[in-house]
Amino acid sequence: MTTEPMTLDDVLRDRWSCRAFLPESVPIETLREVFALAQRAPSWCNTQPWRAHLVTGEATARFAGSLAEHLAGSPMSSDLPMPAEYVGVAQERRRESGYALYSSLGIARDDLDARGAQMLRNFEFFGAPHVAIITTDAHLGVYGAVDCGGYVATLLNAAHSGGVASVAQAAIAMYSDHVRDFLDLPADRQVLCAVSLGYADLEHPANTFRTSRAGLEETLVVVD
Repeated sequence: MTTEPMTLDDVLRDRWSCRAFLPESVPIETLREVFALAQRAPSWCNTQPWRAHLVTGEATARFAGSLAEHLAGSPMSSDLPMPAEYVGVAQERRRESGYALYSSLGIARDDLDARGAQMLRNFEFFGAPHVAIITTDAHLGVYGAVDCGGYVATLLNAAHSGGVASVAQAAIAMYSDHVRDFLDLPADRQVLCAVSLGYADLEHPANTFRTSRAGLEETLVVVD
């Protein structure tokens, strides 16, 4: 972990999603500390429905290769329903984020081939040496998935506090059937997302932009 601990304010203000990693592995002791911190996430009735399968070493390359092969000839198959559509402010925020990424990479809005190639980088984990697959307990339904979302947020913040870059990836969950086969997951585990972990390539243009946040006037309603 870092020698000078960050404050909670530091972590929440400075954390960002990494989309280009260095090949250098993170020591397993550091990763275990990160996941131990994430384990402190709250959950409904303390059910702690999350499980994290950490793929590392040579298995990461095998996983990425198997995903590429699967994508080439298989339809999407997610355990959890994906958004039916993005409307209103959600669509605006999604577009803003996407355009900022493509702009940082010098990809024109009408360059569909380049945009498609960048999308496929998801399934290479953006070059990260480690990727965690987060699953939820199918028996706990929506609230189990909500609890796992809290776990993912805690994991991302714990990683940042330890000097480890990360990015949460729903794209991997769009092929839950293949993830299940690769990891030999039981039927009662639903794939929620992936979290790629490693050290950031700070020279890569994909890591030069930051997403915006809505102001409290848009998200907080005070009733008194």
